[in-house]
Amino acid sequence: MEDELTSLELSQRLRISEKEVLIHLPHIKSTVEARKGRFVVTPARCLECDFPFEDRRRLSKPGRCPRCKGEHIADPRYHIV
Repeated sequence: MEDELTSLELSQRLRISEKEVLIHLPHIKSTVEARKGRFVVTPARCLECDFPFEDRRRLSKPGRCPRCKGEHIADPRYHIV
């Protein structure tokens, strides 16, 4: 993969639903890591207080910021190296 993409961008490129992309991401991650590749996640970030969701293990977008309780969250981005 050449670009960092969000789940929405992946769904548009693959012509499947975003929900389906989110179902497949853990499998893709484990396959890439089993083949000695790196599945890189640029973490989601709160657009209101700039809180980075760096410690989040889930690959999906969080619903609310733990710091400011805001709901304007930038999507995480995925990249395979």
